[in-house]
Amino acid sequence: MENSGRAAECRFDLLGIGNAIVDVLAPVEADFPQRNGMVPGSMALIDGQRAQTLYNQIRREKEMGGGSAANTCVVASNMGARVAYLGKVADDAPGQAFGADLQAAGVYFPSVPLQGDEGDHNPTARCIILVTPDGQRTMNTYLGACVTFSPEDVLADVVQASKVIYMEGYLFDPPAAQEAFRTAARIAHEAGRKVALSLSDRFCVDRHRAAFHDLVRGHVDILFANEDEICALYQTEDFDEAARRVAAETHFAVLTRSERGSVIIQDQKRIVIESVRTQVIDTTGAGDAYAAGFLAGWTSDRTLAECGRLGSVAASEVISHYGARPLINMRQDMDF
Repeated sequence: MENSGRAAECRFDLLGIGNAIVDVLAPVEADFPQRNGMVPGSMALIDGQRAQTLYNQIRREKEMGGGSAANTCVVASNMGARVAYLGKVADDAPGQAFGADLQAAGVYFPSVPLQGDEGDHNPTARCIILVTPDGQRTMNTYLGACVTFSPEDVLADVVQASKVIYMEGYLFDPPAAQEAFRTAARIAHEAGRKVALSLSDRFCVDRHRAAFHDLVRGHVDILFANEDEICALYQTEDFDEAARRVAAETHFAVLTRSERGSVIIQDQKRIVIESVRTQVIDTTGAGDAYAAGFLAGWTSDRTLAECGRLGSVAASEVISHYGARPLINMRQDMDF
C-alpha cells in the first residue's frame, strides 16, 4: 500500500489547524504592491492601523472566511472528506461569520472564541489579498485573535479522532502556537494518526528555518511545500537539490511547482504530476486546494499518483476565479 490513511477508523479524515482569518480580496493595478512598499507575491504581517489604511484604499471584490488550513479544510469537505478545524477567532461579527462559513461548508469547528476584553484587544484576523492583473496575490495579514492560539486550544479528542492533522506554517510565528504544533503532533502520534505540515510561505520559512527543520525531522509525516518554500528551507535556488535534501530528511514530501505540476517523494521514490490547465484569474489558495485534493485522496486509499491528480484538479478550480474556495460542488461536478 502506498498510504495508510485508513489505518484505523476515525470520525474525521482531516483536521486542519491554522490561522482563522477573514479574507478581503481586491483587484489592484500591477504596480500597486511596489508603490505601497510590498514584495509582490509575498505575505507580510501588519498591524491593525496598517490593515485599516489598506482596507480604505482598495476596491473590495469579495470578503469571505479564509486562512490557509481553513481553505484546505473547505476544499477537502467539498470533495467529500470528513473535516474538522481548530483556529482562534474573537466573539465578534467577523468571527461569527468565519464560523458560519465553515459550518455551511460542512466543516466541524469546535474552537472557543475569545470573549470580553481579550476579544476586544484581539479582534478576528483579516488578510487583505491584493490581486494584480497577472493573477498573482500579495497578502497583508493582521493576525488579531490568531496570536492567542496555544496548546490549550488543541482539543485532544478532535485530534485523536482525525486520520491526518494538517498544520499551516503561517501559524508558526507566536511561541505559544509553536508549542501548540508540537502538542498536536504528540497527541496525534500517540493515537496512531498522521501529521502533515505546510510550509506556507518562503518568508515564513526564513523566519523559522531551524524550527521547521526540527518539525520536519521529528514531528511531521507528510510535508507540503511549493518550489520557493522548499528551496528557502534548504537555502538553495536549485529545486532538484532541495528535493534531494528533503528526501534525505523526511520519507514523504509533496512539492508543488505551479504550471510545472508537482513532485511527490516517498522513501526516495519520485512521482511527477502534471498541472491541470485553466485560465488563471487569482492564484490565492492554489497550494491550499492542492493539499486538500491530495489528502482527500490519500485518506480514501487512492494511489499517490491519483492523490496528486486530485490535488492538481482542485488547484485548477480555485485559481480560475476570485477566492480560495470552490464555486462548484467538485465531488459531483468533476471527475473524481
